[in-house]
Amino acid sequence: MIRSTAPVDRPSSPGRVLVVDDDRRVASRTAQWLCSLGWHASAVSRAEEALPLLAREPYAACIVDGLLAGNGAARIAASLRLAATGTGLVITMPEAPATSMAPGIDPDAIVRTPARDAELLAALDTAFAAARRRAAAAEAQPPTPKLLGSSEAMRHVLDLVARLADAPATLLITGESGTGKSLLAREIHRASHRREKRFVEVACGCLSETLLESELFGHVAGAFTGATADRDGKFRQADGGTIFLDEIATASPAMQVKLLRVLQDLRFESVGGSQTHAVDTRVILATNEDLAALVAAGTFRADLFWRVNVITIEMPTLRDRASDIPMLAEHFRVAAVARGGREVEGFSPAALDALARYRWPGNVRELEHAVEYAVFLGRGAWIGAADLPPAVRLAAEGDGVEMVAAGAAAAAAGSLKTSLKTSMAHPERRLIIEALERSNWRRDAAARALGINRTTLYKKLKRLGMNLAELQPAR
Repeated sequence: MIRSTAPVDRPSSPGRVLVVDDDRRVASRTAQWLCSLGWHASAVSRAEEALPLLAREPYAACIVDGLLAGNGAARIAASLRLAATGTGLVITMPEAPATSMAPGIDPDAIVRTPARDAELLAALDTAFAAARRRAAAAEAQPPTPKLLGSSEAMRHVLDLVARLADAPATLLITGESGTGKSLLAREIHRASHRREKRFVEVACGCLSETLLESELFGHVAGAFTGATADRDGKFRQADGGTIFLDEIATASPAMQVKLLRVLQDLRFESVGGSQTHAVDTRVILATNEDLAALVAAGTFRADLFWRVNVITIEMPTLRDRASDIPMLAEHFRVAAVARGGREVEGFSPAALDALARYRWPGNVRELEHAVEYAVFLGRGAWIGAADLPPAVRLAAEGDGVEMVAAGAAAAAAGSLKTSLKTSMAHPERRLIIEALERSNWRRDAAARALGINRTTLYKKLKRLGMNLAELQPAR
């Protein structure tokens, strides 16, 4: 921080500010300076210290070192966006050498360091204003789940959302079960000019043909047993807005004919009625089936296929966007804790590694359930690998064994005496030594770089038989 000689205005409405920086001295100096101006500021040096504070106390803003160890800035950003819309986020990043932010961070303001006092205060003002807008918007309407992700695959999807939000064409969303097709449809609706009108979702696979027809198009009194009054269907409810038809591949041949007509001119009759209704609604459909294969098999109409297959967006699998897993896991942790789970502060490095190794056949939905399992059934303040569901834990352990076995096979010609334990220790030793070298052999800094605390580092050093006095080069 560069202290200017010009006087700095005191804040008009001082609030609580949390400063988080790997260098505790920098964090403390910034907090003390803000306190001298009338703010209520405090300082910490790790995300593990910041997250519990942000969960317990209302902060007006949080100033975070963008290069915080253990992907800490992204974890703090995710926590703030999910649980504290009224907290502004300022990220500090070095001016030189040029550095870029880790994925998953969406700050209200960025300050390049070394920064002048006025620049930091201006960034705080920007963050406060953005936080006030978010808080006002949150009060005006109920929260809606949003698509999360900063991987290349998700950036492509979100780019399509922005470009197609107001396109007049029918959209088809494809992708495996659990990838978030419903959330994508809601995101398209929210980005469109129809956002003030209703978003209506219909799970076609959950209803029989008769019930689905009534659900979509409504019915008149006496149309069938139990129809005692006229009832509008989902298409009329979505007039002016968006209707989302999920599991479209399950529609019967007769229903496919009716859908084809509706998609062509948005006109239909209620069940048992003769009056034709016209609506202005955006139609989005979704399936986890290969519609082209169903057409070839004769179970899906070719004319309907060509009608819906105008613009297709494919939701990527979770294994194709693995870099989004930490952000998504943090999102689900905060949500699970908010629903009355235990107080869980985050994930251990081993747990994050296990989540990254698993293949996630159930995609994002399975990840959500895995995190809920760990929050509700775990015992510690942090989610460890042992707290994860057996399928996730065992798959991760299996990957580790396979990696070690591959390494042992390659080394078998040289030595047959290498044990499994020794093979597994070699990469860990190398990672620790590299972290120590980058940190100029400061154990506290090396621990932060590894995403663990200093006590854990000492235990690892002892378990691996690493004597730092012997490893550290002579000075």
